[in-house]
Amino acid sequence: MKTRTGYSGLQILLHWATALLVVFNWFYSDGMGRALRVHLDGAASSPPLSMNPDIHVWTGVAVLALVLLRLLLRAVQGMPTAVGDGWIGRAAVWGHRLLHALLLAAPLLGAAAWFGGVKALGDPHELAANALLWVAGAHAAVALWHHYVLHDRVLLRMVRPE
Repeated sequence: MKTRTGYSGLQILLHWATALLVVFNWFYSDGMGRALRVHLDGAASSPPLSMNPDIHVWTGVAVLALVLLRLLLRAVQGMPTAVGDGWIGRAAVWGHRLLHALLLAAPLLGAAAWFGGVKALGDPHELAANALLWVAGAHAAVALWHHYVLHDRVLLRMVRPE
């Protein structure tokens, strides 16, 4: 994989679009457990849902598509090296790996539950989505720490294309 000093404009766009969709979908998930049961059990006589589950489902599909596109683009265009030596550099690499694993796991588990009819994957999907929000929050906090405490260019790499 090529290394570069920053990210391309398309990589930055995909990063922020993915982040916005993930946060939106996390907030727009209330009622999806019931929606999954109605969807899989065909409970036509149940009271109407308080939300449109298709919005959550197709936003999740969009997240998965964007993540796959991001990973493909990363393989083609490369990415900047992790900042930091020793354990800090390793923590950055493994933190990003965990973030990407959750970005893949949450929508894949949700898709398997919804489209594959595997009701038992609803709870692991919810767990992965919650873990994703916690890890993404830590990711954002570390980026802000780099910007405001260390005064390096780490955050700017995801704001200005290079």
